[in-house]
Amino acid sequence: MTTISHFVTEKHISKRLDVFINHYEPHLSRNRIQTLIKDGLALVNSNKVKPGYKVKLGEIITLELPERIVHEVLPEPIPLSIIYEDAHIIVLNKPPGLVVHPAPGNFTGTLVNALLYHYGSLPSPKGIAEGGGQERAGIVHRLDKDTSGVMVVARTMDALRVLSAQFKDRVVRKQYVALVAGIIKKGSGAIEDAIGRHVKERKKISVHTHHAREAITLYKVRERLKNATLIEVEIKTGRTHQIRVHMAHVGHPVLGDRVYGGAKAVKLNDKSIPRQMLHAESLFLMHPDTGHPMTFSAPPPKDMEEVLVRLRVKPRAQDGSREGA
Repeated sequence: MTTISHFVTEKHISKRLDVFINHYEPHLSRNRIQTLIKDGLALVNSNKVKPGYKVKLGEIITLELPERIVHEVLPEPIPLSIIYEDAHIIVLNKPPGLVVHPAPGNFTGTLVNALLYHYGSLPSPKGIAEGGGQERAGIVHRLDKDTSGVMVVARTMDALRVLSAQFKDRVVRKQYVALVAGIIKKGSGAIEDAIGRHVKERKKISVHTHHAREAITLYKVRERLKNATLIEVEIKTGRTHQIRVHMAHVGHPVLGDRVYGGAKAVKLNDKSIPRQMLHAESLFLMHPDTGHPMTFSAPPPKDMEEVLVRLRVKPRAQDGSREGA
């Protein structure tokens, strides 16, 4: 066990205990923190309390963290597409097929391996923060392996804390584009069904769950295609697999989604879809040091553009034939 202590100052009076701990330990998820509190591994003045306990000035919060099995993460010369960088953050365009951080089954070939190769780690002048250990160096948020698009990485511990707080407080705004199965007739809509771990299939997220968490997905039709629709999506909550689960729930799964989409998502118009057609198109945040608002964007990758071209219905010529046929 590793023992960590934090002192409650005026800045944090009356904050929930789980929120207080997450401020100082941003690499720990809220679920993990709440479990630690319930198991008596997060104490207030040596006393066990509930996760919602409001901390008071001068109290000492003690954490007992089980020792983790640490796998050495080696730098790897994986190319990165950098959109922006300064002394505090790196913004990049993650390609599809790249896992974000090492985990069982993927201890090499990840975004973190690439970041360590190109930037090293603190205290290197060009380093990236290691708030969650080397395996999660600089990682503030995730994109699924087969989801492409804009991500921000923290280069300092202060940036990691500030950005983590922005995600938690919903200051950060993320817009995605997705190709989904079927024609969506309404121009826009909102999906507000709470989601959590599936009641039976524990590796999947679902609206059928015993531990539902609020999830809000807004979508707008950008283009109707041949048996498919291109939509732009904004998520108000950042739940695991949220867009994929919500779109499948309303009958329009993300094309290529082999987990939630079923047969109609994997193959369309007699042609297979190479991977889930989901791309993080833009990211808005407040710079963690200057506080200035910043928006970053990246176009969909080549494979998604190729599917788009394939699905576009060619307009009919006056004689009834397809133009260009």
